[in-house]
Amino acid sequence: MKVKKNTLLLIACLVWGAAGFNILRIGLLAYPAYLSVLNLALSALVFAVFQRFIFGRLVKKHTARISAYPDIPQFFLRFFDGKSFAIMAFMMAGGIGLRASGAAPEVFIAVFYSGLGAALLLAGLLFGRNYTQAVRSSLCKEDL
Repeated sequence: MKVKKNTLLLIACLVWGAAGFNILRIGLLAYPAYLSVLNLALSALVFAVFQRFIFGRLVKKHTARISAYPDIPQFFLRFFDGKSFAIMAFMMAGGIGLRASGAAPEVFIAVFYSGLGAALLLAGLLFGRNYTQAVRSSLCKEDL
C-alpha cells in the first residue's frame, strides 16, 4: 500500500503514540505502591535522557528523511528505515522479556516504564505536530 509522503509522518505519530501510551500505562499502573519524590525524579530523569538523546533525535532524523522523499506515493512502512525497525523490535523484545521473566522489580517497571513511555508518547506527538506542519505547508504551496 502506498501513501503520500506526509502520511508517513502520521503513521509514525500513531505507531510511536500507541507504543508510548501502552508503556506509560504499564508504568503508571505499577506506580501507586512506589510513589515518592525520588521515584518521580528518577522517572523524570529517564524521560529527559530518552527524549534528549534518543527519541528527539529520531523524530528530527525521520522527519527530515521523509520530507526529502519525492512527491510520489511511498510504501507505508517507509516511515522508518531498517535500523529503526530493528531498534524497535529489540526494545519490544527486551521489554516483554524483562517483564515476563520477572527479573525486574515492580518499582523498576513503575519508574523506568513511566519515563520511557512518556518519552515515546512525546515522540509520537512530535511526529503528529510535524505531520500537521507538513500538511499546512503543502496546502500553502497549492494556493500559490
